Parts: sequence; structure tokens; C-alpha cells
Amino acid sequence: MTISLPRIAILGAGSMGGAILSGLLPPEVHAEGIAVTNRTEAKAAAVRHDGVTSLALESDPDATATALRGARLVLLGVKPAMVPELLRGIRDLLEPDAIVVSLAAGVTIATLEALVPQVVFRSMPNTPSVVRLGVTGVAAGGRASAEDSALVRRMFEAVGAVIELPESQIDALSAISGSGPAYVFYLIEQFTATARELGFEEEQAQLMVEQTFRGASELLARERAQSNAGPAELRRRVTSPKGTTERAIGVLESADLRALFVRASTAALSRAAELARGE
Repeated sequence: MTISLPRIAILGAGSMGGAILSGLLPPEVHAEGIAVTNRTEAKAAAVRHDGVTSLALESDPDATATALRGARLVLLGVKPAMVPELLRGIRDLLEPDAIVVSLAAGVTIATLEALVPQVVFRSMPNTPSVVRLGVTGVAAGGRASAEDSALVRRMFEAVGAVIELPESQIDALSAISGSGPAYVFYLIEQFTATARELGFEEEQAQLMVEQTFRGASELLARERAQSNAGPAELRRRVTSPKGTTERAIGVLESADLRALFVRASTAALSRAAELARGE
């Protein structure tokens, strides 16, 4: 089923803005129009697609005004430190019914609402949105109606799952699903290096590890849907008593991975607080 959306402007299609853009393209999604701005022509050219107007600030001084004309959904994809300056610059260019959605970590709803009179949302997507398997946390500002929230949810559902939550939980969500793909990629990187140390060629190591992660994830999704079996149960099924997997799991447990992940998430939360203070 095709998802229909109003006109969208994405101001800054870097890593996160570009990920959302990739997930909003036809044929799965039909928007009344998508306009994107980037600083350079090289970056603008990289995200040009059918149905997307991609503008470069370096060659078109009116690029932002053009992108915002008629836009109902305005996504802020610039770096957190740049958000206040951007909002001051576009305040008078926004349509009265525009909904401003920040993708930036650490920029609070209070900051957004102080800079523009429109409805604002704070969101935290993740990069698997590129393949429409993202997770996006969304917190509504005080001016948002139920209809506004439904529209923003529909947009992000086009690129994956959506969790609506109070702003107080956004940073914690960022430490899990926002940064989470990097944690998974790091584990794959290290697991692949281990396979290489065991004598496998690089191509073989990549195939074994990446297919194992993909297959395990797909199996978990299927079992969740069919029987609500979780990762602990699936791990038990693989771990024969006194077998090789049990021995390996014992080593992993002795490293106290849970405490390590808690420390990593706490570090991410600490950095989010620093970003909110402009550090």
C-alpha cells in the first residue's frame, strides 16, 4: 500500500536526513513533493532522484526559501549546533501550518518552540530508515494536535517503526536505537576479525558473520510474531548442555556484557546532555 504525504522539505540531507529521504521515495511513498537543501552542489547532486528537488546553497541563495514554499512537513537535518541559527533564518519563510520536525540530538522542544511559532516535534530516527527498517522516537511539542502527531507518525512509519514517547525519554532512546546500528556494526566488525584469525579468507569471514547476524535477526522477528519467543529462548535452543556454544557463552557472560552496554549507553546519554548545553 502506498503511503500518501503532503509536501516535504528536508533542510540538510546528511547522514540522517539522507536516510529519511531514501525511505520516502516512490513507489512505496507518494509525497506531493520533496525538496532538499544541502550546502554544496556535490552533496545536492548525490541525493537527486525522480520527484526530488535537490538544491545547493552555494549556487542558489534562494534555495531554502524555494524548498520551504508550500511545505507542510519541514525536517531539520543539520548538525545540532546549527539548528538555532537555521530556525532564526527560516522563521519568516515557514508556511503557517508547517510542522517542524527536528532530527538533531540534544536540541530540546523548548529551544525549538522559542524560535518558531509553528508546531514542532523532536525526533530520533536511525540509519536503517534507508531500507525502511528504521526505528524513530517521536516527542510532540506543546502546540501539536492529535492530527499533527498522526501525520508525523505516518511519515516516519514510511521508513520503519515509530515509538511515540515523552521528550524526557528521547535521549535514552537515542542511546539504544539511535546509536544502536553502530553497536551492531562494531560487533560484526570484531566478529569478522575473529573469523579471519581462525584462518578464513576475508570474503568467507564476511559472508559467515553478516549472514549469521541477518539470519538470526530474521529468525527472531519470525519467532516473535508466531510464538512471542524472545532472544533468551532462541539462545537456549542453540546452546546444547555441555556443548561448544555453552562454553563460548560462558566466556561472554564472564565479561559482563550487560554492564559494558550500560556504561556505553550512559556515555551516550552524557554526550546528549552536553549537546543540549551547546558543548
